[in-house]
Amino acid sequence: MSKITKSPRKVAVAAYKIARSTLPQYAHRYSPKKFTQPQLFVCLVLKIFFKTDYRGIVAILSDSPDLCKSFDLVKVPHFTTLQKASKKLLCVAVADKLLKSTVDSVIKNKTIDLAAIDSTGLDASYISRYFVRRRRSKRYNLWEDTIYRRWPKLSIVCDCSNHLILSAITTRGPSVDINQFRKTLKPAVDKVTIEKILADAGYDSQGNHEYAREVQQIESIIPAKHGRPTLSDKPLKGKYRELMRKDFDKKTYGQRWQVETVFSMIKRNFGSALRAKRYWSQCREMMLLVLTHNLAVILLAKELFYRACPLPFFKLLILFP
Repeated sequence: MSKITKSPRKVAVAAYKIARSTLPQYAHRYSPKKFTQPQLFVCLVLKIFFKTDYRGIVAILSDSPDLCKSFDLVKVPHFTTLQKASKKLLCVAVADKLLKSTVDSVIKNKTIDLAAIDSTGLDASYISRYFVRRRRSKRYNLWEDTIYRRWPKLSIVCDCSNHLILSAITTRGPSVDINQFRKTLKPAVDKVTIEKILADAGYDSQGNHEYAREVQQIESIIPAKHGRPTLSDKPLKGKYRELMRKDFDKKTYGQRWQVETVFSMIKRNFGSALRAKRYWSQCREMMLLVLTHNLAVILLAKELFYRACPLPFFKLLILFP
């Protein structure tokens, strides 16, 4: 399942339904009550879906009255209204509630057999740079300028069976993945029960294995390749890392590429570059990318569920010769 729905109306209806079940109608009792919070959230989702900015989505909604009717929008909000709404609706606490609602709408039994964790870097239209002047030689009094670059980084845990994102952490790269294993896995475990977790060698550490297996009761499959290469007969530090080297499940680990497919889906369908310039704005935009992806996956998962036949093909031939 590497495709998502292309209908903006269906995405708007799904986002409106999820937001109404999660968010209150208005932020406070003295709200102007011109727009509801679910309506503003749908506008933000459509902004990502159309790959445009705040002014662009306002123009699109003004020219699409049928699309506005799908989520009961009578008057198109000003672009500054959407900008202010993103700060409230896409903060960590509210965004995690919306993400949990999207997960609950698909996963009914609260159990996932196989999940994968990974991180990726996103482009930014504005890349922050700062210069450090280093002294190259004390003898000749030479100096050199070193350029450091930072980029937005997104870490996720996804369900390998339907490409649904279970949790997401937004940071800034370059940074190591080992320290982000627990922060990314904990929100996913709070939502569902995970049987197995797959990760690449960037997450290889004895502490991550102990956290997954002993604390969260999850079987972790991570190749023991982090650090310097050692002799084949020399045991690795940590019993779980040594277990990975002796008894590594290559067949199950082959499904780790499903998380790479999720990143490919996000970048192909919604773009790999962020429009935000500031750090917290970039974090909110990355969370909006995750929510939009889940909403599109929800629609496709339900379409395939109602389309699929519960009986195998050979049994259909017996029943209907």
